[in-house]
Amino acid sequence: MSMGGSKFLFPIICLLFALAPNAQPAMAAKIVAKVDISQQRMEIYVNGLKRHVWRVSTGRRGYRTPTGRYRPGRMYRRYFSRKYYRSPMPHSVFFKGGYAIHGTNYVKRLGRRASHGCVRLHRRHAAELYRLINRYGKRNTRIVITR
Repeated sequence: MSMGGSKFLFPIICLLFALAPNAQPAMAAKIVAKVDISQQRMEIYVNGLKRHVWRVSTGRRGYRTPTGRYRPGRMYRRYFSRKYYRSPMPHSVFFKGGYAIHGTNYVKRLGRRASHGCVRLHRRHAAELYRLINRYGKRNTRIVITR
């Protein structure tokens, strides 16, 4: 092909990419973790389909869990609180400053407000959320916290 022919090919290729609405890799799924503070539960959606519903514990009296829309920030498979007696926070997904979604050993408290503001999950559920975020990417994940 001559150099003159490539000037016609380039716009056609650009047009094809623009018209392909789902021209993303298969791994670019959208993950939404919806936390409902009043219900003390989290719903996990992958590509718009509800995949999980889990009980959580959010901020108890005197402590609040921030509401809003966030993206995952720092993530640690093993983490220990710097503020609260080096308490274990397995599979931590930080979403705003020192606030994180993480696993807990206090599973009897799930479904009730019990934390210092973090969103606590059963350890298995925290591991699953962590795995999903690692698999599909932080950029494709949203955390939505409502009252």
